[in-house]
Amino acid sequence: MDLQLGGRVVLVVGGTGYIGAVVAERLREEGAEVVVASRHPEGGVEIDARDTASVEAGVAAVLQQHGRIDAVVVTAAPSARTLDPARATDPVQVADAIDGKALAFLRVANAVLPTMQEAGYGRIVAISGQNAWLTGNLTAAVRNAALNVAAKSLADAAIGSGVRITVVNPGNVTDDPADAAGGESSPQQIADLVAFLASPRSVVSGESIAIGHRTRGVTAL
Repeated sequence: MDLQLGGRVVLVVGGTGYIGAVVAERLREEGAEVVVASRHPEGGVEIDARDTASVEAGVAAVLQQHGRIDAVVVTAAPSARTLDPARATDPVQVADAIDGKALAFLRVANAVLPTMQEAGYGRIVAISGQNAWLTGNLTAAVRNAALNVAAKSLADAAIGSGVRITVVNPGNVTDDPADAAGGESSPQQIADLVAFLASPRSVVSGESIAIGHRTRGVTAL
């Protein structure tokens, strides 16, 4: 299926990371003009998603060079492995984790939404995580749940503007996922879903989608 991404300008924030780099390559395969953003870019644009001024400057640079941004994928966030389990309920760690993931997404979305709404078209896709639905690690749960809620709120506000906002929720991410384990997915599998959601083919908005089998025993009504 042609995803109609040929010539579309797609900004991938966190595009040098484990998931982001594969997402960027998958979008290029579909013909998109991919701009990779990170704190240490190589041939891309510098964006520190923890800093509003950096986000706004990076988005402005992309708009100046390309004239538009058709889609944004936000994969920027510290790995869950960097979270200290012994500090899972520490308000300092929780607040920092929210800032590094949920608020990072919000800064990027806020920076691109006016341009997309003016154009009457846009796709924003965020990478969150299935920890949003699990207890046991408060830090991981809250940072992902906050992102999911923020994305849904923005999607609702954007109804009728042509901008669609979605979230992809992986569980454990590994190069060789075990289907029977539940909740596992690979960067390539994530990238395939993201490519669709970032494309004109997708009319999905306001959804948080678990990729791979949703973690066993977890449901939502």
